[in-house]
Amino acid sequence: MSKHTARFTLDPAFTVGEVNPRLFGSFVEHLGRCVYTGVYEPDHPAADADGLRTDVLDLVRELGVTAIRYPGGNFVSGYKWEDSVGPVEDRPRRLDLAWHSTETNRFGLSEYIAFLKKVGPQAEPMMAVNLGTRGVAEALELQEYANHPSGTALSDLRAAHGDKDPFGIRLWCLGNEMDGPWQTGHKTAEEYGRLAAETARAMRQQDPRVELVACGSSSQAMPTFAEWEATVLKETYDLVDYISVHAYYEPVDGDVDSFLASAVDMESFIENVVATADHVGALLKSKKKINLSFDEWNVWYLTKWVEFSETRDLSDWPEAPRLLEDNYSVTDAVVFGSLLIALLRHADRVTVACLAQLVNVIAPIMTEPGGPAWRQTTFFPFAQASRYGRGQVLDVRVESPTYETKKYGETDLLHATAVRADDGTVTVFAVNRSRTEPLPLEVALNGLELTTVTEHTALADADPDARNTLTDPERVTPHPVEGTALADGTLTAVLEPLSWNVIRLA
Repeated sequence: MSKHTARFTLDPAFTVGEVNPRLFGSFVEHLGRCVYTGVYEPDHPAADADGLRTDVLDLVRELGVTAIRYPGGNFVSGYKWEDSVGPVEDRPRRLDLAWHSTETNRFGLSEYIAFLKKVGPQAEPMMAVNLGTRGVAEALELQEYANHPSGTALSDLRAAHGDKDPFGIRLWCLGNEMDGPWQTGHKTAEEYGRLAAETARAMRQQDPRVELVACGSSSQAMPTFAEWEATVLKETYDLVDYISVHAYYEPVDGDVDSFLASAVDMESFIENVVATADHVGALLKSKKKINLSFDEWNVWYLTKWVEFSETRDLSDWPEAPRLLEDNYSVTDAVVFGSLLIALLRHADRVTVACLAQLVNVIAPIMTEPGGPAWRQTTFFPFAQASRYGRGQVLDVRVESPTYETKKYGETDLLHATAVRADDGTVTVFAVNRSRTEPLPLEVALNGLELTTVTEHTALADADPDARNTLTDPERVTPHPVEGTALADGTLTAVLEPLSWNVIRLA
């Protein structure tokens, strides 16, 4: 048995928990070209009668997203929901302070719901309310307009606007990143906690069935991290169902080895928030568990955005400018896959997650105005995880060769999880973090009646910087891997250097 081999054991008696379909959510914000020339482009040759791009809709369905968070993000902290309803020609143009753009409101609440319906029944609304520049009254008005069947001023107004049926929004975010000084209406934890509690209490008076997300920290690196969660949850514990978690990762100063270990930070972030939430529950002597809504996560080249935002012309307020259009490499996709593994490994407590964002803005899907839509490298890990990562997450404890990272110290080369579907089939998701060496893998299968490897695909490339672009949209795709075998209750495989792997067993 080589010390260079990574190994773990799978046993159906040892599970983490059931995957909530909402783990495969996404996020559409009024930012850059996510909405306009992204999902919505009435003049496009592929647009339907509602102005939605059918080529994008096809890719969104293929991606397999579920809950779609809207309309922000930082955008929501200046959002007036009334601007986004009623006849399009009567909707006002507004300055969006969050992204220094002009918002036309051509795409609004009704268009968002119509978009979800066209994506399919798995696409659930997840609506954020503005607790930056607004408060309890406006949240209640939006809730009544969206959800009340009929017979009140606002529900009848919705019907007059052409939406007779209520929108049925169950999942609501109580503001966005209110801990961040960049947020319009930024608050202290005490201020936000009180406002979130008041809003939650009122929304539950209107409908006790709503599910509510309180704002957690914008990242684990925030100076107020953990103290923020504790303070907010002391105010809201019995009124909310989730605390939010946001995290983005990029290589810093060319440190690719640490970047490849980003999920080490993501897993510690999740575990620290769970510990904080459970501590507050213990203080309050509550039997209730607060779950996590990891409703913003991705690889994001944030440093590039900061540099750009410091030099942009602040006298200009463009409509749907090209912002945050990161083009993802194979390396980025492998890290992205590892982040998905981290979410699955904590499926017992992370029961909502939203990939930020869906189209054009740090997104798995890119479009050209009037032109084509295509899949970025990150599209494939998400689509595969959403398709095959449904069922019970098995408890995977790896024994792996390690490598040294500047940021996280000694780190496993293997990052892995496995999901057992209702039909008994198992899918292993695995990342090899080594940039140069293949990684032999052995998996002992205990009490699992599996006899065959039905598929092993890898996303990897001789060029770790390979990407899909407008001119070469299919440069990178997953490829089949030969030689993976299952015999005498042991799975053996070799994971290519710097690779995201999906191994399906039946």
